[in-house]
Amino acid sequence: MREGRIRLLGWGEETNALDLRPLARKIDRHLAGSASATAAPWPGLYLIRETAPTALEASIYNPLVCLILQGEKQTTAADRTITLAQGQCVLVSHDLPVVARITKASREVPYLALVIELDLGVLRSLYDEVGDAGFAVEGARALESGTVDDQVVRVIERTVDCLDEPVDARVLGPLLQKELHYRLLMSDAGAMLRCLLQRHSHASQIATALHTLRAGFKDSLEVTQLARSVGMSTSSFHKHFKSVTRTTPLQFQKDLRLTEARRLLRGGEHSVSVTAFEVGYGSASQFSRDYSRKFGTPPQADLGGR
Repeated sequence: MREGRIRLLGWGEETNALDLRPLARKIDRHLAGSASATAAPWPGLYLIRETAPTALEASIYNPLVCLILQGEKQTTAADRTITLAQGQCVLVSHDLPVVARITKASREVPYLALVIELDLGVLRSLYDEVGDAGFAVEGARALESGTVDDQVVRVIERTVDCLDEPVDARVLGPLLQKELHYRLLMSDAGAMLRCLLQRHSHASQIATALHTLRAGFKDSLEVTQLARSVGMSTSSFHKHFKSVTRTTPLQFQKDLRLTEARRLLRGGEHSVSVTAFEVGYGSASQFSRDYSRKFGTPPQADLGGR
């Protein structure tokens, strides 16, 4: 890194002076005190409130930043499980299947969180201003967590303030979006975002492959063909895929299928056997084994949201 040009902002350090209560009250007010609510005031911004712990939920995280304002949440991606408490953030740079649950919430102290999706186009637009000279990217991970930096909190606070002023939202929203991407890019946790600055980096190639996998998760997976489609050899693809996602292409596809299967089962749309074939399994018994292994309960237990 060139001295004096680029300074990485702190992440994971204790910020005892940081008071998140005003921001928590604003989020609570926007959710009108609902026991369980998720609001999307504008595209890519989500406010979340829960007054009791939740069961395991499977979902696909797009690139995002999530700030916990109250309560506690446990998130598992591939072989890594993290617990996020008040004042902590999770930063996700790539599409990732996760299993998560809120572990601490009550009526007196509800779980409150704010999620902002990231735009890789906005991120890459910063390249001309910051370049890539000397960026520290060692140990880059697609899912990073830590104590939130106060500069990130300030831009999030200003973003939430815009919810009450439509004109501010239209005028300042894009500027705040760009600033948030910049603050995260320059943070200690932003190593993988820095890898994504260049369109032809390994991180960007894997991001493209993940989009392809998501779009065709039901189809038979040809890893060699997928690697070739993003301009990588099969061996290099396996190496960098594992580095970014902490799992293999086949396991990633399986997680996509099982996540969609749980959504279908809970919606009561199909029987277990039909759901298995609907998400790409050729064997209902294999589907049941994989489902039980991932979620801890057989698929029958989730039929119709039971």
